[in-house]
Amino acid sequence: MAFPIKVCVACSEEFELRPGKPGFANRCPACSEPEEAESPAGKLADPADSELNAARRKAMRDMLYRKES
Repeated sequence: MAFPIKVCVACSEEFELRPGKPGFANRCPACSEPEEAESPAGKLADPADSELNAARRKAMRDMLYRKES
């Protein structure tokens, strides 16, 4: 059984869409690889960001649960 031939949206090259191909279905394997390597999920959180997030949580908690007297 032949695999469907697709055209890459990034480089316009034809490729076979095989089951289990990494990346997007509309991109060839060569164009899909850099996107996987640049994922921001692998980066560690900046300490300044955690301080900002803590300040945001405190402000939201104060606004939501303040007593109106």
